[in-house]
Amino acid sequence: MSSRRSRQGARISDDQIIELVSKLKQLLPEIRTSRSNKVSAPKVLQETCNYIMDLHKEVDDLSDRLSQLLTTIDTNSPEASIIRSLIM
Repeated sequence: MSSRRSRQGARISDDQIIELVSKLKQLLPEIRTSRSNKVSAPKVLQETCNYIMDLHKEVDDLSDRLSQLLTTIDTNSPEASIIRSLIM
């Protein structure tokens, strides 16, 4: 019986889906700057996935660049101190 309750509690209404898709549209630069206001929900979801994957790649790239930078500078230098303060 408790599994039935949890499934019922997890259901999302059509209005909630519409609202969530609308919020996603506002967060996606490519769709937000689009001239057309009519974008299908599947397109919004696909663009959201693409955007999240791009952000992950960006974070990985920045992390790699930061690691490389940290290996090339003196750990006692002012630059190293600034970098440490930014990542802590």
